[in-house]
Amino acid sequence: MNQKIKRAAVLGSGVMGAGIAAHLANVGIPTLMLDIVPRELTNAEKDKGLTLEDPLVRNRIAAQNKEALKKHKPSPLTSQKNLDLIQVGNFSDDMEKLSEVDWVIEVVVENLEVKKKVLAQVDQHRKQGSIISSNTSGISIEAMSEDCSEDLRKHFLGTHFFNPPRYLKLLEIIPTKDTDQDVLKFMKKFGEDTLGKGVVEAKDTPNFIANRIGTYGLLITVQQMLKGGYSVGEVDSVTGPLIGRPKSATFRTLDVVGLDTFIHVANNVYDQVEGEEKKAFEVPDFMKAMQENGWLGAKSGQGFFLKKKGESGSQILQLNPETLDYEPSEKLKSKAVELAKQEKGSKRKLKALVTAKGDRAGDFIWSVVKPVLIYSAELSSEIADDLPSIDEAMRWGFGWELGPFEMWDAIGVRASVERMKEEGETIPDWVKNMLENGMETFYKQENGTVYYFDNGSYEPQQFNPKNINIKRLKETKEVLKKNSGASLIDLGDGVAGLEFHSQSNAIGLDIIQMINHAIDEVDNNFEGLVIGNQGKNFCVGANLGMILMEAQDFNFFEIEMVVKHFQDAMMRLKYSDKPVVTAPFAMTLGGGAEVCLPSSAIQASSETYMGLVEAGVGLIPGGGGNKELYIKHLRNIPKGVDFDLQKVANSVFEKIAMAKVSTSAEEAKENGFLDRQDAISMNQDHLLHDAKQKVLGLARSGYQAPKRTKVPVVGEQGYATMLLGAKSLALSGYASEHDLKIAEKLAFVLAGGRVKEGTFVDEQYLLDLEREAFLSLVGEGKSQQRMQHMLMKGKPLRN
Repeated sequence: MNQKIKRAAVLGSGVMGAGIAAHLANVGIPTLMLDIVPRELTNAEKDKGLTLEDPLVRNRIAAQNKEALKKHKPSPLTSQKNLDLIQVGNFSDDMEKLSEVDWVIEVVVENLEVKKKVLAQVDQHRKQGSIISSNTSGISIEAMSEDCSEDLRKHFLGTHFFNPPRYLKLLEIIPTKDTDQDVLKFMKKFGEDTLGKGVVEAKDTPNFIANRIGTYGLLITVQQMLKGGYSVGEVDSVTGPLIGRPKSATFRTLDVVGLDTFIHVANNVYDQVEGEEKKAFEVPDFMKAMQENGWLGAKSGQGFFLKKKGESGSQILQLNPETLDYEPSEKLKSKAVELAKQEKGSKRKLKALVTAKGDRAGDFIWSVVKPVLIYSAELSSEIADDLPSIDEAMRWGFGWELGPFEMWDAIGVRASVERMKEEGETIPDWVKNMLENGMETFYKQENGTVYYFDNGSYEPQQFNPKNINIKRLKETKEVLKKNSGASLIDLGDGVAGLEFHSQSNAIGLDIIQMINHAIDEVDNNFEGLVIGNQGKNFCVGANLGMILMEAQDFNFFEIEMVVKHFQDAMMRLKYSDKPVVTAPFAMTLGGGAEVCLPSSAIQASSETYMGLVEAGVGLIPGGGGNKELYIKHLRNIPKGVDFDLQKVANSVFEKIAMAKVSTSAEEAKENGFLDRQDAISMNQDHLLHDAKQKVLGLARSGYQAPKRTKVPVVGEQGYATMLLGAKSLALSGYASEHDLKIAEKLAFVLAGGRVKEGTFVDEQYLLDLEREAFLSLVGEGKSQQRMQHMLMKGKPLRN
């Protein structure tokens, strides 16, 4: 099958439709976005003398929703430039353009008859072989397409994105009995490789997988809250990170999703099921009253929580479900909560809570976890082909760290089933049979292979070959060397991997030592090196706590030694005889960016937030970041093009002084942190694989270390120019006196000190200037205040 998707169309430009169009644009696919023709003119249109026949009016709805993408937060776009790939139109005038696209995604109102009418129109205008899909959150895919042509039915399936499409990983793909298997296979691969999604195949049942279980779990939580007399704030304090769920927990999640959306999804199951399940999906009266009052959450300004300003500042109030009044929010405090907080990892925290019988928090968590586990087991074969699909759907769609069967393994299957039986619960037969046959877990792992329970035996879980899992890899291959901060591992095919695993992946002497060892090992025994990890963030910077402690003890010699070691390690990395590729993702700040900048190439996850942010803690970059960002900007200038050196210096100065952080890898490229030799991976699960392939590509093409050359600088005159800009900000009230002091040091380093404009200087000379400036700022009281504030509050101090 030679299927390709070069152009797409999205039918419906609401929040979801526009978000899908934006994500398609993010991956470089030109997209046509259509919506209905307005029935009335706006006052502005009347003032301009427009009529209902003018194209501006007829395309207004789609055009306005496209324009609104600029203002959405977090942004649906990885770059504002991607808007140019979205073309707008309407259902009445532009349906014939569907003949030009390879994929049509229907995202109209959740009504079966409306969707059938739209698909009938699509059938008239599409080209043979084009893929057609619906983004419905729960309407039957089979029923939607039953009246369509044979070719459309062969190329039709459900593609359920989760909102917002750019950020939520899950894509549920729902085939019908008529869907061509090659189409299904292609869309799974396209979803993973091109769209960067975690793809799960779901069965055509109400709400599919994630919304079915997730909505059930949320409603059970609400019911148990009412039954046990818990408050909204108490529930959220224990149903978030403490049990491996997002910070938004239960009710903040509902406020973000929107109560109207949630009730619609719940009613979709309620209308299609019977018996006890129907009761479970009945929305409580107080939530219906909230909807009638327009208290829908973030979109309406109030929901389960209300932010209220008072004399002493802003206060978060919680809704009392009995009175529908707002009152001060409170947290659930108990012995089990404190014990769980001391445990490491979601599995141990969860087990500590559910086994705390008689504890107010423990009893509540057990009361909401138990029914979700049983419900997931009861539904397992109805909604999915295997257990991993269910667990992955919940992790990728709802942000759970553990899916239901992973949770069950974590708390102990046999012990929890015995407790469930004691409490009068009915356990699905297949779970009882599994235990009776001596099989104690839903998953097991042997020699790096993961097995899951399936129909009486364990089956090996299949992973995309591009998914390199460091934890599993370590179980099959010996770790070459490790210390407290990092490990050197064999990624296979002659490529080594350096994994950071210090707290927050912060850089200290331990990581610096491992970088040096890795360069030695790779030079002798490998084709090249990948620096990457699979933590929460690539690296949030240097070990700020260590720097502050040494500064307060006046150990400036110690600080200088560490900074010098870091600078030297970065130079070794840059001039290594073998290619070094860094694989950043998520927060890549300060020292994390400094590790990336001198590497042979960067293979960044699309969701990479990169910046040199040291000014926010009263410092400037100390590991060569100023020099490397400046050189990278120079390298970005095409050969033979005249350029203004001062403009380059000013641009770098502004980015570092303002601690600018990219909101995506694409924006990092626009900011000059990535250049032509660097690349972006849409799927973070493929990041290490892509980085490894980049190493091998460089090695096979005869990689040679860059030649050490001198760098042109703007000198004293350029220093004065940069400083003038900083003083203007200070005079305007946008920069403090200490900000100005930091800017002076930074400008001096970037200018190359007291030399003439256009002087070529050695890199080591710039590193020495940088180290001297860094040390002088570390000794400043106001810089130490900024460092202290960042460590304690997690946000910058303006002083």
